[in-house]
Amino acid sequence: MKMKQKIFEILDEHEKSDNYLGKAIDLFIIVLIILSVIEVILESFEVIHVQYASTFYRFEIFTVVVFSLEYILRIWIADLKFPHLSKAKARWKFIFSTTGMIDLIAVLPFYLPFILRFDFRVVRVLRVVRLMRIFKISRYTKSLRLVGNLVVQKRSELATTIFITFILILLSSTIMYDLEHEIQPDKFPNIVSTFWWAVATLTTVGYGDVYPVTGWGKFISGVIAVLGIGLVALPTGIISSGFIEQLESKNKEKEVEKNKDEPYKYCPHCGKDLKNH
Repeated sequence: MKMKQKIFEILDEHEKSDNYLGKAIDLFIIVLIILSVIEVILESFEVIHVQYASTFYRFEIFTVVVFSLEYILRIWIADLKFPHLSKAKARWKFIFSTTGMIDLIAVLPFYLPFILRFDFRVVRVLRVVRLMRIFKISRYTKSLRLVGNLVVQKRSELATTIFITFILILLSSTIMYDLEHEIQPDKFPNIVSTFWWAVATLTTVGYGDVYPVTGWGKFISGVIAVLGIGLVALPTGIISSGFIEQLESKNKEKEVEKNKDEPYKYCPHCGKDLKNH
């Protein structure tokens, strides 16, 4: 039990104390995640992949061993993380949590080809899934956790803006299809193809050589592009305001923590300077 508690303090509780071993392990895993992502990118270069294939494979095995060990240990100490639950329920809660699923996805692509037979193309897709390891960093950095909490808190507002954007894109693609289909049947063959044009226009990135040629089509396209500027800015504004709120809240908590043991500088009732009295 002492070893289990010690591992729990190293993996989960080191931020609340000066556990330098836990912080060193966090740094080691962050570096390993970054190197793992770089490895996936370098493997896409044929020349590098052929020359260093064995080195990449050995590094992948080392990475998977470390991540697998971490995953198993976190399942083992889950009952300490969720003390109000039984051991079985605590472990299931961790396995199906967001961080638990990310930890599983980080190692699963390596093991699946040994368990199940896949088409080679599917195996290549599984190799790309290894890039999901980068999301493991969110556990080890406060800033990414802050952003994650922010998205969860603002999920209703973000969902509303996404829904409004979807409706606008659907209306735009339908109107543009009706206006341009007869003149450009190859460029606007159906609403689904026009839907992609509307997405590209609404995000103001353009859609290559596909553009309206009718007067009404050009007018509607301009309106869509202008609306796109505002709609793209909406989620950004929501996240920015929420981020500022989170930072202010964190600063207030730090200020309260800092001053809770200090005597009052000013009277909380009348505001007089107590240090000069």
